[in-house]
Amino acid sequence: MTPTPEPALPRAFSHLAGANLAAQAAEQISLAAVPIVAVLTFNAGAREVGVLAAAQSLPFLLLALPFGLWADRASRRRLMVAAEAMRVLAMTLLAALVMVASGAALSMAALAMLGFIGAVGTVAFSVAAPAMVPALVPREALARANGRIELARSLAFAAGPALAGTVVAAAGGGSAFALAALLSALAVLLLRRLPVDGAAGGVKGGGRMSVPPLSTPGTPSLATPTTTAPPSRPSPLADLREGARFVWHDRLLRPVLLTAVVWNLAWMVLQAAYVPHAMQHLGLGARGVGLTLSLFGAGMVLGALAAPRIMARLPFGAAIALGPLVSVAAALVMAASLVWPVAALAGLSFFLFGAGPIVWTVSSTTLRQTLTPAPMLGRVGSIFLTANAGARPLGAALGAGVAALAGAQGVAACLVLAAAGFVVQAAVVMASAVRTLRSLPAQAAPRAVG
Repeated sequence: MTPTPEPALPRAFSHLAGANLAAQAAEQISLAAVPIVAVLTFNAGAREVGVLAAAQSLPFLLLALPFGLWADRASRRRLMVAAEAMRVLAMTLLAALVMVASGAALSMAALAMLGFIGAVGTVAFSVAAPAMVPALVPREALARANGRIELARSLAFAAGPALAGTVVAAAGGGSAFALAALLSALAVLLLRRLPVDGAAGGVKGGGRMSVPPLSTPGTPSLATPTTTAPPSRPSPLADLREGARFVWHDRLLRPVLLTAVVWNLAWMVLQAAYVPHAMQHLGLGARGVGLTLSLFGAGMVLGALAAPRIMARLPFGAAIALGPLVSVAAALVMAASLVWPVAALAGLSFFLFGAGPIVWTVSSTTLRQTLTPAPMLGRVGSIFLTANAGARPLGAALGAGVAALAGAQGVAACLVLAAAGFVVQAAVVMASAVRTLRSLPAQAAPRAVG
């Protein structure tokens, strides 16, 4: 018997997915082009490139929470349009500065400032897009829709840097920034085709939820908060406290958040050690290091393609736990390369790190969208984003500190510590109520608001 094909996702979601692909590609191209241009134009070293990377990372830490408030108080579509328009302007200006007098008008400060502005669009998408998805697709299609969103991110992550390098080599850095500007402009056009805020299935936040102060252990997650009409709009700080309290007191969302934070800590410890390990112990050159790292992107693409099918065939809790468990396997494979210095082990490790966590991202995002009432989706998403963004520099600092203390054994110490961290993140989710879920839990509250 021929299986019935799944119905197509709504046209409005296709516009969002297309805008997401264009915006993610613009981000990856600009992320790769900025340091390349810095090295070619200013002969920048590791210190200068690190400053540029920090400038492009700061928006996640500084703007995720404010954007989450915006997404819940006003128009999510307008937030993304405004942020992408800023990226169009920033990338256009960068292209012009690089092209004028062969970059004579450019400076490191301009690269850092405009790189920062360009990253703002990515933060807006990371907060607002997941908050919009539940209003655009039916509940039973959430996993498939989130898979499409993550597939676009994976494709951009895998292909964007290589495309940027090719364009810079063939036509100069200005052309790479011009391409990023065109892709962001395409994202703006697609976003403007989304439903008008407040229409049926609208994409506007708003409203305030009544959240119980505590979730008693053993009882269901917050199930049916009620929308109230307060006499006056609460302060932004009160809104943020409400979102944080909702996440922390929910027996399903809290372990998901903790798992993600520990994963990011462990990942950055591993990242701090990998390149020295690859070049000093595995005997890889720059090309070999790049090849092993590229397998991470290949794993992401495969994982994003497989995620909806995996979630359809496994109990929901098992699908969520799969990502953390695969991460443990990946970390152990990397640690094994300390004993057997074979480059293939490092490549396999990065492939697993790409494939498994993408299934986690799709399934945990679907869970978050289901449990979180529509008026809080922006804030809750921004809390997750900020926590993860904050964990990364802490993990990098931890890796650097361990390497310094361990001396000659610093690389090995970091890889072993990272493996222990991945075991902890898997233990968190395996010990929680998340693992026991057979299917998506009951919807928290009506999703369409305004």
